[in-house]
Amino acid sequence: MSLAETIPLKLQAGIDSIIDNVIPSPWLTEAEKSDYIVKIKALLKEKNAVLIAHYYVDDELQSLAEQTGGYVSDSLDMANFGAQHSASTLVVAGVRFMGETSKILSPEKTVIMPTLDAECSLDLGCPIDEFSQFCDQYPDREVVVYANTSVEVKARADWIVTSSNAIQIIQHLMAEGKKIVWGPDRHLGQYIKNKTGADMIMWQGNCVVHDEFKLYELEELMAKYPDADVLVHPESPESVIAKADFVGSTKQIIAAGKKSSADTLIIATDHGLFYKMSQEVPNKRLIPAPTGGKSATCKSCAHCPWMAMNTLVNLYEALRDETNTIEVDEVVRQKALLPLERMISFSQQQGILTAGDA
Repeated sequence: MSLAETIPLKLQAGIDSIIDNVIPSPWLTEAEKSDYIVKIKALLKEKNAVLIAHYYVDDELQSLAEQTGGYVSDSLDMANFGAQHSASTLVVAGVRFMGETSKILSPEKTVIMPTLDAECSLDLGCPIDEFSQFCDQYPDREVVVYANTSVEVKARADWIVTSSNAIQIIQHLMAEGKKIVWGPDRHLGQYIKNKTGADMIMWQGNCVVHDEFKLYELEELMAKYPDADVLVHPESPESVIAKADFVGSTKQIIAAGKKSSADTLIIATDHGLFYKMSQEVPNKRLIPAPTGGKSATCKSCAHCPWMAMNTLVNLYEALRDETNTIEVDEVVRQKALLPLERMISFSQQQGILTAGDA
């Protein structure tokens, strides 16, 4: 078994332990929620801060970002918005690598997160020392990493990609005769390899949410709704992707839902996206793709436990106390900035990235 296969397995016990011990969001009455929202709005103004939320955090945080002139999007788009905004403080509601990406692009700004415990299985499953050792075995290959990685892994890469531009970038590298070391998501990597025929050696990471989508139960759901379009994120298993009418990033899934003539959409990604999807396609029925098997009580539990750790309470406390700040070593930041800017420049030239996608 290769290093790429063994390291994520060794880390899985730690990942499972973190997931099992995630503290649920504190239960708040509507009056308490309103009180926190008022206080957060006041602090955002007072501290010249802007709230930037990922599609996968809870609805109330996405709504608050919209209400306060902030932004809701996917990870790189969040960082680009923050870099272009006049605010001196960026409050990033998401997972840690998203805060790091914001700091890479906006080193002069304060970057605050509601909690620094909000991690990502793709990030955790790709530790820099092991990944760097893996890459060193293939010095003749370009190192291409997904945006869902730590700043250190980004610094080790030649290219950073998102799920919306990965195919085009890999095709560009193929045209230059390059072979690829890919990390960390094995499903996205396999999808790209199937689409391009690229010579890719894979790091065997996965997203704990998308990895759980089930083929058999999806087929049953499709039989129940035969006229539905199936929209799938490419972090999903290959068998699920094969059933999709559309495969793409979170932002691309929203756009595909708007273009679809179907009245019903089956969506294989995190439930958090349904908040924005409901705004964009209010007259369509949105059905989550199944993650549970035949005997499961929950047929679809597709919600990232780390994203769920972002709450009104810890957002307020972090902003009030100016804690949970993201700090990035400047040498590492500069190294990570190079492949990030390379990707942004290429994608903008190709017209496949306006502000950013992930």
